[in-house]
Amino acid sequence: MRKEMEAKMASTAERLRKLVSDNIELDGKSLDIPEDMDINLSEAGVPSTDLLALGKLIAQDFNVPLTPEDAATFDNLKKVVEYIDSKAA
Repeated sequence: MRKEMEAKMASTAERLRKLVSDNIELDGKSLDIPEDMDINLSEAGVPSTDLLALGKLIAQDFNVPLTPEDAATFDNLKKVVEYIDSKAA
C-alpha cells in the first residue's frame, strides 16, 4: 500500500511540476523545481497574482477544490501534492 501511495505522489508531483514549469516564469525563465518539491513559490519570488492563477489551474487540472485561503496555507509544493492526493483518495 505504501508503494502505491508513493507512486501516486510521484505522479501527482510530476504533473504539478509540469504545471508550474509551464505556467510560472521568473525573469523570463521557467522555475527550477527541486526533486523533493520543497520550494515555497512566494519566497522564490512568484507574484501573488501568479500564485492565485496557479491555484485555479491546479484546481481545474487535478479536479480538487482549492480556495485562495487553502492555497495560502501551503508553504511548499510538497504540501500541495499531499493536499491533492488527499482529495483524490
